[in-house]
Amino acid sequence: METLYFILILLGVIIAYSAFMYFYQRRIVKTLTEDEFKAGYRKAQLIDVREPNEYQAGHILGARNIPVSQLRMRMKEIRPDKPVYLYCQSGARSGRAAQMLHRKGYKDLSHLQGGFKKWGGKIKTK
Repeated sequence: METLYFILILLGVIIAYSAFMYFYQRRIVKTLTEDEFKAGYRKAQLIDVREPNEYQAGHILGARNIPVSQLRMRMKEIRPDKPVYLYCQSGARSGRAAQMLHRKGYKDLSHLQGGFKKWGGKIKTK
């Protein structure tokens, strides 16, 4: 019986943490549809947070590759005074990247709803 209570409490903690992170992320980063993203990404810093092999397989034209795994070390490459548009494959990594940037004082953060796999615009491959 104690094991069942432990599992239920653990499950409740996981659900509470997930809900907190979901609402926190929605507060700090704007989720943009493809049309909204296309309308503003040329005036912003466009960052692809996927790994280099994913980036080379295809990326949005004009994007810089700063993988989320390297973001802490390369944060100085991103200007805090300009809008930052982030994207990854599906939207999860760009959300984590936005949280990291927000903690360092970046305010104007947006990411692509559905990520690169939902992108229908121009792409570049290497």
